[in-house]
Amino acid sequence: MTQDAAVDAPARPAGLRGAVAAGGASVALLVLTAVLGPSAAVPPVGARTVTPPWNLDLHPSSALVTALLWVAAALGAAAVALGLRAVAAGVRPDPRRVAAAALVVVGLLVVVPPLGSADHLSYAAYGRIAAEGGDPYAVPPSAWRGGTDPVVSGVRPPWQDTPSVYGPVATGAMTAAAWLAGPSLRLAVWLWQLVVGAAFLAVAYLLDRTARGDPGTRARAAALWTLNPLLLWQLVLGAHVDVLAAALALAALVAGVRRPLLAGLLLGAATGTKLPYALTAVGLLEGLRRVPRPVAVRAVLLGLVGALTVLVPAHLAAGPHVFDQLRTASGFTSIASPWRALVNLADLLAGGALRPVVTAIALILGLALGVLVLRRLLLPASAAGLTAPLVTVALGAGWVLTAPYALPWYVAIAWAPLALVPATFLDRALLAQLTVLTVAYVPGLVTGLSPGVETVTLGLRRYGAPVLLAAVVVAVVLRCVRAGRRDLAAVGPQRDREQ
Repeated sequence: MTQDAAVDAPARPAGLRGAVAAGGASVALLVLTAVLGPSAAVPPVGARTVTPPWNLDLHPSSALVTALLWVAAALGAAAVALGLRAVAAGVRPDPRRVAAAALVVVGLLVVVPPLGSADHLSYAAYGRIAAEGGDPYAVPPSAWRGGTDPVVSGVRPPWQDTPSVYGPVATGAMTAAAWLAGPSLRLAVWLWQLVVGAAFLAVAYLLDRTARGDPGTRARAAALWTLNPLLLWQLVLGAHVDVLAAALALAALVAGVRRPLLAGLLLGAATGTKLPYALTAVGLLEGLRRVPRPVAVRAVLLGLVGALTVLVPAHLAAGPHVFDQLRTASGFTSIASPWRALVNLADLLAGGALRPVVTAIALILGLALGVLVLRRLLLPASAAGLTAPLVTVALGAGWVLTAPYALPWYVAIAWAPLALVPATFLDRALLAQLTVLTVAYVPGLVTGLSPGVETVTLGLRRYGAPVLLAAVVVAVVLRCVRAGRRDLAAVGPQRDREQ
């Protein structure tokens, strides 16, 4: 053993131990915050039942839950950073232990109440309305049965007057959970938690299965997804529908060229859950470039048939109002977004008439950033050349980094396939973005805040987060520009030698 190897050997397990310790502490704080019961981070989930989610009714202060969650966010970010560093140093955790740990953690997170938002209460309400024969795309929760329904009445402000914005496939899953739960809000929430927990584990399984012959990629998947405390928080404990779309989209990507009909069915289901996941289609098309043209044409046709087989019946069943709220929401800008200042200025100058222009600019910049990341960061690091995962990650990253409406659980579109591409600066950029968004949306609700907590948390959300998120985008662009200059500098000597 060389001296360098002897020095490096003890550091490897130490880095892994640090990641495990930080991640375990982060998850423990999340579970503690949830189990304490209703607070500024945890909305009430209805009357107690024998089934989960289980919690105490200690009603912790907004200051306490904010402090707990900020520490959990810091520890979670440290766990991912340390995990990636350990993977880069050659650490390869036992996949069986990773799987066992994931099952335990997800199992804990689905038996305590969701925290960080009240979206799961809206999911339950939309499912209940549909299960009872109503139209969640046309009838807001506040107008359903006079607001007295035991499930629908649980929706929190400001969403009582908002019809569903989710795709018909998502609504179908919500409807199934609500139908099984009947008039119990708590049971409806728990059944939905089981759905999103299973979806998160499905992504972990698909990543591990895809990378079975590559220990490095398996280790990246463990650090970036399977045991990532920030994603476990936002997607599983937050009980967000995004993880269902991510699982379907990744499954479509894995099916790929070999099973185009299945890929189309899964892509249609992902798109019918949340529309941005249609971006996966570009990655799937990239996977067809190297196959003979007749095979590619057949695959495209089968994929299209599969997607339409899901999307057409689902939208017909959803009814004529399925896109109403989506059109309205397409002009929204979240508080923490760097776009918020520009939107406010546009509203001041033109009374909202320029909002569609801002959205269009954001989409164009997102596409441009995705192409730049693909060409300057991901493609040079890939020994396999251009692949479907590279394209999918690049476009997903461009979308989440520039979208006007940015929330921490929206990032699943880029994070789910991230382990399937080489390690680059993009890992750190997306981790920085996720950390900023996570901290900015603590404790999560806008009610029940003490004056001091409201001043600090909303101030961070309105002023600090936009600057930091813009800095992440600038850092990505600068890194891409530097990478391009290095490529040009390398081309010069090569040309001289050829001449």
